[in-house]
Amino acid sequence: MMRAFSAAQKRREAEREISYRRQVYAKMVHDGRMTQEESDMRIAIMQDIARDYRVIGEQEEPTLKFPDSF
Repeated sequence: MMRAFSAAQKRREAEREISYRRQVYAKMVHDGRMTQEESDMRIAIMQDIARDYRVIGEQEEPTLKFPDSF
């Protein structure tokens, strides 16, 4: 079954993934299982994904309209 998630949900998940990657990749670099350059690149890609969804989310949000008189 396909689910439609909002851009905001996708952005939050990408941001959670960035935090996770920072923790895990730091240990992998320390242990010699990943280079610092690869870690930096993979985190930067996920940051770009989060940024993309932030922009999309801003476009999806409804525009607030104020009444002509109060």
